[in-house]
Amino acid sequence: MAHLRLGDTAPDFEQESSAGPIRFHEYLGNSWGVLFSHPADFTPVCTTELGYTAKLADEFAKRNVKVLALSVDGTDSHSKWIEDINDTQSTKVNFPILADKDRKVSELYDMIHPNANATLTVRSVFIVDPNKKVRLIITYPASTGRNFNEILRVIDSLQLTDSHSVATPVNWEDGDDVIIVPSLQDEALIKQKFPKGYKAVRPYLRITPQPNK
Repeated sequence: MAHLRLGDTAPDFEQESSAGPIRFHEYLGNSWGVLFSHPADFTPVCTTELGYTAKLADEFAKRNVKVLALSVDGTDSHSKWIEDINDTQSTKVNFPILADKDRKVSELYDMIHPNANATLTVRSVFIVDPNKKVRLIITYPASTGRNFNEILRVIDSLQLTDSHSVATPVNWEDGDDVIIVPSLQDEALIKQKFPKGYKAVRPYLRITPQPNK
């Protein structure tokens, strides 16, 4: 069983889904990806999560992100469940749900935690960048719904920090001040990169307005 860590290449796979067969890397193309698992179809927390994710379609598209859900149930079950999600959550599911009946993807991504449940997947989240590298891993218990606003926040942070020499501080939201990375010490380069200047709270803690994306 794989034990993925940040920076690892996200394992490729081919699996059936509610939208037909999917090869993961091909599906992502040059996009970012969010792969997230659900304990089972027709479960209440999952229904709310998938409904909310569908409502965030424009937000994900704006960030060049493709979403891919997973459950260990089959495609027939997924089709019926999607009808329920659309009806109860007043939305339209607009992304595929992997039908991981053989647990191939669940085991590849270590989504089954036997001490929690030997057969169902926990609520795992993987953010994958366009280079197919794993950039974030979060695991929630089955009883706790995920915060997809936090997932969007992390994507904003990753995309910003990939393109600028900054890190994002505690509780950062898009548009807030950021931190100049300690490794950047050339003052001429700092002035070029951060024309609005910065405040040095400590030599290692330099606050600056968020650069334009």
